[in-house]
Amino acid sequence: MCVSQERGVAAVGAGSELRRGRTNVRASVRRAPGPCAHWGDGDADFIREILDLVGDKWSVLIIGTLSDGPVRYSELAHAIPGISQRMLTLTLKQLQRSGLVDRTAYAEVPPRVEYSLTSLGTSLLSTVLELAAWSAERHTEIRRHQQRYDAGTA
Repeated sequence: MCVSQERGVAAVGAGSELRRGRTNVRASVRRAPGPCAHWGDGDADFIREILDLVGDKWSVLIIGTLSDGPVRYSELAHAIPGISQRMLTLTLKQLQRSGLVDRTAYAEVPPRVEYSLTSLGTSLLSTVLELAAWSAERHTEIRRHQQRYDAGTA
């Protein structure tokens, strides 16, 4: 009985040490040189949240589609191949929540809803379009690297 208790204590002690080691990881990373070294925990978390939103494939396509002006929901759905109604709705809500997209509902029969970029969304547009252009320009090179990697790991 004493042996199992000792093992339990040892295991708990080892787990505590492991957890203590993990809690200092961010502090160690922040001390390392690099572009993120000067941001605090709150900023780093927010940056990840926004990059998750604007780096999402559907967000990029929606922002790019809205670049020419207001677009109706059905036109957005048609213009973005492969997006489900659910994903379109969820992504539009997140973009609207973050102030990147405006939703305008018109009291007509049938009802009409249009989405457009806000000034904040427009300020992000050039970055999104550059990322899309970079992807298109390097498509062949990236595919070649992927195929070479896949062949080497098979």
